Amino acid sequence: MLPFIALATSLVAFSHICVATPVYQPAADAPGFPYGSQKVRGVNLGGWLVLESWITPSIFDNTGDNRVIDEFTFGQFVDRDTAASVLQDHWNTWITESDFAAIAAAGLNHVRLPIGYWAFDVSGGEPFHQGQITFLNKAVTWASNHGLKLIVDLHGAPGSQNGFDNSGQKMDFPEWQSNSNNVQRTDAIIKTLANMFKGQTNVVTTIAPLNDGVLPVVQQYWFDSYGNIRFPFGTAQESNTMVLIHDAFQPLSTWNGFMAAPSFQGVMMDTHIYQVFSDDLVAQTQDQHISRATLSSFTTLWTVVGEWTTARTDCARNLNGRGIGARFDGTFPGSTKVGSCTGLTGSSSGFSSSYKTFLRQYFEAQIDSYEGGAQGWIYWTWKAENADDWSYQAGLAGGWIPQNPTNRQFPNICS
Repeated sequence: MLPFIALATSLVAFSHICVATPVYQPAADAPGFPYGSQKVRGVNLGGWLVLESWITPSIFDNTGDNRVIDEFTFGQFVDRDTAASVLQDHWNTWITESDFAAIAAAGLNHVRLPIGYWAFDVSGGEPFHQGQITFLNKAVTWASNHGLKLIVDLHGAPGSQNGFDNSGQKMDFPEWQSNSNNVQRTDAIIKTLANMFKGQTNVVTTIAPLNDGVLPVVQQYWFDSYGNIRFPFGTAQESNTMVLIHDAFQPLSTWNGFMAAPSFQGVMMDTHIYQVFSDDLVAQTQDQHISRATLSSFTTLWTVVGEWTTARTDCARNLNGRGIGARFDGTFPGSTKVGSCTGLTGSSSGFSSSYKTFLRQYFEAQIDSYEGGAQGWIYWTWKAENADDWSYQAGLAGGWIPQNPTNRQFPNICS
C-alpha cells in the first residue's frame, strides 16, 4: 500500500470529467490476457507475503513490543522461533484458495501479489524470515485453478525504495537508489522471477519489477527490468510477459514517449490513487471525493490504476504507521482535526446506511473513471482485520461493492 507520496501523481491526474479517451499502445505478442481489448479488474493481496501493521494489527500487537513497526523489526526484535511460527501460521491462513475462488466469483480477472526482496535474498545480517516463495507458487496454482491472472509485484527492495513500512523497512529516507549493490540485488531478483514464470505466462501475465521507486535511478532500472523480464531465455527469444512499471510519483504525462512501441513491447504504466494522505484531501466532503474520482491524464503506455480504495479518511488504525494517528481526527502530528473517526473505519457493523451509500457511489465513480480513461484497476486491498472501508471482501459482504463490478446503482454518478 502506498502512502502520502502518491499524491504527486493523484492530484495532477484529476479533473472533473469521469471518462477520458485512452491512448493506444500496442500489446505484446499474444500476452496471457487481452490487454487493450478487455479491462483489468482486480484486487491486491496486501498484508500476506509482506506484513503491514494496519492490515494485520494483531500480529504486531501480539509482540508486546512497540519497536516492531515493519517486517524488518519483526525479524529483528521477536524471538526467531516465535516469529517463524507466527509467519507460517499467517501465510497458511491469511490467504487460501477459497479467497481466489471468492475473487473470481466476484467478477474479477486479476490478482496483484506483493512480495518482498527478502523472499529471495537475505544477506548482510538482515533479520528477515524466508519461506514466502512456497506461497507465491501456491498463488500461481490457485489463480490458474480459478481463471485469474496474476501480477507478481516486487513490493520491497534492499535499502527501501520508498522509505515506508510496506517496503519491509521503514526509513527516514529511501536508500535503495543510493547504493548500486541494492539495485544489482534487485535486478537479480527480477531475473529470478522472470525465469520462474517464463513458462507460465498464461497465468503470471505480468511482473511489476518495483512498487514505487524514485528518479533518476528507477528510469534506468525500468530499462534493465525490461530486458530481464522480456528476454529470460538467454537468447533473442522474447517472452510475452508484460512489464508493469510505476510512475515514480511523477505526473503521468512525464512518461509520454517512454519505452514506447515499436521499440518496446508489452510495457504498461502503474499509477496509485488515494485521497487520504494529506490534510486537504481528508478535509474534503463526500461529494468532493466523488468529483475528484477521475483519471484524465495519460501516458502513451497503457495505464492501470494498480492501487486505490473506497476509504475517504486515514482513520484505519496504523495506516500512517504503527502507533501513528490519523489526520482526520487530528491525532497525526501537525494535523488539524476534521471530525471523529467513529463509524468511518473498523467494522462495517458501525457504518451508517448513508455512509455505505457513499462508499458505493465512490466505488462506482472510480471504476467508471479507471475503465473509461485507463486499462482498468486493481483495488487495495482484498481484506483487512479491522478496516472494512479498505476491504474489497468486506465491501462485497456489506453491499457497497457489487458482486458483479459492471453493475451500477448510480450510472450517472459522474454527470
